Amino acid sequence: MVEQATAIAERDPDVLALQEVTARTLPLWRAACATLGLAHVRASLDHADPARQPASRRSTGVLIATREPLADAVAALPVPWAEAALSAELTDSRLELFCVHVPNAANGWVKVETLRAIRAGLASAAPRARVLCGDLNTPRRESPDGEVLSFASDSRGRLRPERGSDWEEAELCVVPGLRDLGYRDVFRTLHGYKSPEPSWTWERIAGHSGGWRLDHVFASPQLRPLACTYHHKWRERGLSDHSALEADLEATG
Repeated sequence: MVEQATAIAERDPDVLALQEVTARTLPLWRAACATLGLAHVRASLDHADPARQPASRRSTGVLIATREPLADAVAALPVPWAEAALSAELTDSRLELFCVHVPNAANGWVKVETLRAIRAGLASAAPRARVLCGDLNTPRRESPDGEVLSFASDSRGRLRPERGSDWEEAELCVVPGLRDLGYRDVFRTLHGYKSPEPSWTWERIAGHSGGWRLDHVFASPQLRPLACTYHHKWRERGLSDHSALEADLEATG
């Protein structure tokens, strides 16, 4: 974790959003954030249900840390697992921030319910400067022309009968469907679809490898994307199994 915090310190962020924070690492991250000047910290594990264990991973939560004070004025996303999402308002910049970690498909239809909750929560929210970021565990594939394939389909693009159209709709309504609500996929807005940019990868025998762009930042129309990059080298160095995503945004009004 020391190497992770050191890499983050080199970027000198104003806002930090983390996923897969555990009960063991949470106090360590609180201390690290204080050292980084991110004195205001919220963590979803503070309100987690200790009786529930996800099917395929340790009980983990998300964390938001900022330089400016945080307020409670933001309505929480109605996700089925409370520790999977966190919301806060930056009081000085009046920015709403949502950090989420959508459970993967190994957890069954809770993934679908979480994606539906994200879409519903943002659809009902009043217009204002807002960011949604985190591991959304979708999509499966993005083509150079912008066509998006969800995990409701197999690798050949065929809809899996055990998932079906409801699962597909839930994924596509978030990535790329949040654009229908005016939100911009910050990375694709700036860089287009030419490069797949997988933020989680795997390697198999005989040289076969692959990956998916699972980590995202979406910004409301009140924010202008200035820069966005995946820090793939951090993942390649073993700092995380996901590439960190950094974005610079500017208020439009």
